[in-house]
Amino acid sequence: MKELIQKEFVLRKDLIYLNHAGVSPWPLRTANAVQQFAGENMLQGSLRYPEWLKVEMNLREQAKQLLNAPSIDDVALLKNTSEALSAVAYGLDWTTGDNIVSSNQEFPSNRIVWESLSTKGVELREADLGAAGSPEDALFSLVDDRTKLITVSSVQFSTGLKMDLARIGEFCRQRDILFCVDAIQGLGAVQFDVQNIQADFVMADGHKWLLGPEGLAVFYSHPDARNRLRLNQFGWHMVEAMGDFDRREWTIAKTARRFECGSPNMLGVHALDASLSLLLELGMDHIEKEVLKRSEYLFDKIKARPDLELITPTGQDRYAGIVTFRRNGTDNAALYQHLMQNHVMCAFRCGGIRLSPHFYTPYPHLDRVIDMAMDFHAHT
Repeated sequence: MKELIQKEFVLRKDLIYLNHAGVSPWPLRTANAVQQFAGENMLQGSLRYPEWLKVEMNLREQAKQLLNAPSIDDVALLKNTSEALSAVAYGLDWTTGDNIVSSNQEFPSNRIVWESLSTKGVELREADLGAAGSPEDALFSLVDDRTKLITVSSVQFSTGLKMDLARIGEFCRQRDILFCVDAIQGLGAVQFDVQNIQADFVMADGHKWLLGPEGLAVFYSHPDARNRLRLNQFGWHMVEAMGDFDRREWTIAKTARRFECGSPNMLGVHALDASLSLLLELGMDHIEKEVLKRSEYLFDKIKARPDLELITPTGQDRYAGIVTFRRNGTDNAALYQHLMQNHVMCAFRCGGIRLSPHFYTPYPHLDRVIDMAMDFHAHT
């Protein structure tokens, strides 16, 4: 396994890559898949299109496995998380006075689309996840008989808080409330199970923990929930008799393909198929273990330095791959710039530094970034 990891990840030696919660580098096999696909297009165009369709079908199967979806019929391939969220938001029938419950820590993609429904008389209620009690209780306290949907991220992009999705899903089922999960900060980092959490909708881009390209996302929908969504995009690809171009009559596809209105992103398909093949080859149980070990390693390093303040919660099952901290008495925005200028790929979130190492990240890189954070204070 060590040899496989060394073969697949060939980052520049002077680069410390701790931004998998942003945009991840590709494994070697992904770059090779893209190069091969480009070569085929250059030399022979779409001669092997039937083989490309097999890769697309394999990608759906891989996504099904990562999500533990009942069927590939429940998985669509969309452009990004925002498009999938929009398909839900503008597919449901809303009545003036309906409300949506979410949190105050969501990435803009899982906030703006719901805020936009105010034109339909729909209210977005944001729970304070930092309030006393559990984050889930904060969500539940905002629910009433006009709540139609609860939408949260599986892992919050800024603090790294991991939500108890199974508890939220059970709460929703008991009250006939739809449950939508933005899984972009969890899928590929930790194990995921749409059936266990009883989700109606789950979406995630491929360019973060899934180690794939931008421009391609997986979108899971439960069949019952899927049938409640009105379509707002139409084309040749979303009909039941796809490929029968002479047919004048058409019906909407029974499967999740109904959300794919036109031609697929075949370049992205080949890339993400390669990336997911690595995750599944290694096993998500192994990847989750290694991701959490690196988070815990950083927790210990940060707690050992009195000037560092840990923002990410450390309670059991409350963290995944994101570790965010602040350097007290320091301009953290300047610290972020210093780290980036010294080839540490990270992010500035919550007024601090967000680190997001993946399963393959070398531990000496984690030591180095904490040392750099401390040395920076000494010279300012």
